[in-house]
Amino acid sequence: MSTELKHVPVALERCIELLAPVITKSSHPVIIDCTLGLGGHAKVLLERFSNLHLIGIDRDQSALDLAAKTLSPMIDRVSLVHATYDQIEQILADLKIDKVDGILFDLGVSSMQLDEASRGFAYSQSAALDMRMDQSSELTAAIVLNTYSHGQLAKLLQRFGEEKFASKIAENIIKARDAGSLNTTTDLAEIVKASIPAPARRTGGNPAKRTFQALRIEVNQELLILERALPAALASIKVGGRIVVMSYQSLEDRIVKSCFAEATKSNTPLGLPMELPNSAAKFKLLLNGSEAADLSEQEINPRSQSMRLRAIERVAA
Repeated sequence: MSTELKHVPVALERCIELLAPVITKSSHPVIIDCTLGLGGHAKVLLERFSNLHLIGIDRDQSALDLAAKTLSPMIDRVSLVHATYDQIEQILADLKIDKVDGILFDLGVSSMQLDEASRGFAYSQSAALDMRMDQSSELTAAIVLNTYSHGQLAKLLQRFGEEKFASKIAENIIKARDAGSLNTTTDLAEIVKASIPAPARRTGGNPAKRTFQALRIEVNQELLILERALPAALASIKVGGRIVVMSYQSLEDRIVKSCFAEATKSNTPLGLPMELPNSAAKFKLLLNGSEAADLSEQEINPRSQSMRLRAIERVAA
């Protein structure tokens, strides 16, 4: 499939560099790839570490099917799971695994989903208003656009798209749906463009980007699932284990930053000369803030340009 040829894993070497120490020190290392996608990160990890077992989670069954082909030479060391990544603890219980050595999150929409026009994620290609990552789920972008009130639409565009012109866009969406002229992704993109003043359209890329992001987040409940998944990941890591997260927009990154800050915070009151018993932080940050992809990767792989990487390690039980 052409999507396989186009798929370039973001920050591949940096992710491996951060996970390698926990893989090499374990005789039977287990890593969870929470967003398996086409299996780009997973394939290289399995090739480089011959004793590694990888649990690959994805809510998109078609992605799992493609990844199974990519990973077929090493499939005996892979457990593929069709689920959302906030189900980590239940997945490990089902596999009879207590804790794992590492967890990788590559958040957001996958290359395959963007490249497959019929999925409705891309504003540059005409398709049905779908945007479901899990095609067995019921809620689609079309349902949101055709049933939400003006207030509901404006609120989600403001909250999930950080869209300044949310109210006007919502107003024009309702006018278009009442007129029967809101049927495809390109219809929506044109409505958004017409709703934003020309001076504001001259910067920041395609004017539909924020609206499509907001709808995608709403349809897939991405932020809610991430808020549940991070604590589950922290609870599932061994002492010495690591979690690496790549996010692609500020809303995701804020959730990761906040969760990691809380996990690395000591409960000892300020001013005391030593840590109180059981008050020291159980995790430490591996990076000073977040990292971007290096400039050479950003030139080669446009998807990496907005990526922010954060990493954390468990230091105590």
